[in-house]
Amino acid sequence: MSTRVPAVTSQVIAIRPGRPLKGAVTVDGSKNAALPLVAAAAALLRPVRLDNVPASSDVQTLLGLLRQAGWNTAHPVGDSRTVLVLPGKATPTPDGLGEAASSIRASYYLVPGLIARCGRARLPWPGGCRIGDRGMEQHFKVYEAFGDRVRVNDHGYVVEAGKAVRDTVSLVLPFRSRGATIAAVLRAVVAGTPLRLGQPNLSPEVLGVLNALTAVGYECRAGERVLTLAPPSSDPEDVPVWNVPGDKIEAGTLACAVAATCGTARIEGVHGPDVAPLVTALRRMGIPMTDEPGTLVVRGRDIQPTGRPLRAMASLAPGGLDADFEPPLLGLALGFPGTHVFSDPINPGRHSNLIPQLVRMGGEITELSSTECRFTGPQRLTGAGVEATDIRTGSALMVAGLTARGVTTLGGVDQIRRGHADLPGKLLALGADICEVTP
Repeated sequence: MSTRVPAVTSQVIAIRPGRPLKGAVTVDGSKNAALPLVAAAAALLRPVRLDNVPASSDVQTLLGLLRQAGWNTAHPVGDSRTVLVLPGKATPTPDGLGEAASSIRASYYLVPGLIARCGRARLPWPGGCRIGDRGMEQHFKVYEAFGDRVRVNDHGYVVEAGKAVRDTVSLVLPFRSRGATIAAVLRAVVAGTPLRLGQPNLSPEVLGVLNALTAVGYECRAGERVLTLAPPSSDPEDVPVWNVPGDKIEAGTLACAVAATCGTARIEGVHGPDVAPLVTALRRMGIPMTDEPGTLVVRGRDIQPTGRPLRAMASLAPGGLDADFEPPLLGLALGFPGTHVFSDPINPGRHSNLIPQLVRMGGEITELSSTECRFTGPQRLTGAGVEATDIRTGSALMVAGLTARGVTTLGGVDQIRRGHADLPGKLLALGADICEVTP
């Protein structure tokens, strides 16, 4: 199957093992980083320019929700990766944003901005990847700490601004929730009050928001135990320019794909420390990696499998393995010697999505619990019809399909596009035998 197309656009793609991947690709902007930055721009109620905005469908959906709620967005002719977020002149109604807001999880990031514009936010329960219960209780506790009133029903929730808070808002999160941390930061921006947040999430995505706010005058100190934020003494006159960082998960997925084929490639546009936990795991398996400024280099031709067991445990702790790295790493580790244990307690439904698909391909994986599994490699998978039931399951199945015997047909490609504008196209550029399947 040697057909080559400029980009993969159908609902089903086919993957077959071929020659080792090689070459160089540049990752898109990070979906996970862009979503809170868009929401932060909305919360400021002033023009903000965002560069390197990815074309992934989740980001485009959030921008559409902003426009529906009364903001304006624009971009220079021929430059869709630059977006100007403008507060708009019309006063929006505080009615719910409807079905589109229920299609992505990140709709909850808009609560602070909606409170700033309308005094309340009415939203449906968030959707996104079906990877287990990821409730919003911590978000609601954040808003209640600011004096807001929260009401919920079967269809969604309403957050109404209470009496303005003047003193520092202090609260401690029971666990390092990225969403609740960003909710607290953006709500403090809207309230114009200092924030003291215990046990914050310090992922690169959160730090990206803090750096953006620092650039417009906010005083921020982010420590492992406490995060503090204070409003600026004056507003800068210039339009702030925020840059969406390169997608660490896309970079990690491409690195796993290159390593699976024993290829050699340069993956450009990624901040090295953001992928450090994944690089550590790959090196443990015997995969040589070079971390150059802005570039991740995989030297697959020099792979010397160590046979050492890999314990890949997703974690919210600073420096921990991001849960979104776990699926493509699992797809790679199946082909490497050793008895490996993988765990994702953050997204309790993810293994129930991914493991049955890998079993269809002949994978032998023991589920120790709903969030933990064990297997012994190397295993050789066989191509089969599989489904991308969520973003990361889809990317993991593409990694697995690159070395499986025969053809792997992957459905649900729209799930992958929610997080990546064109991950299949990047694999194609590296020489993957991947093509569009016409129904």
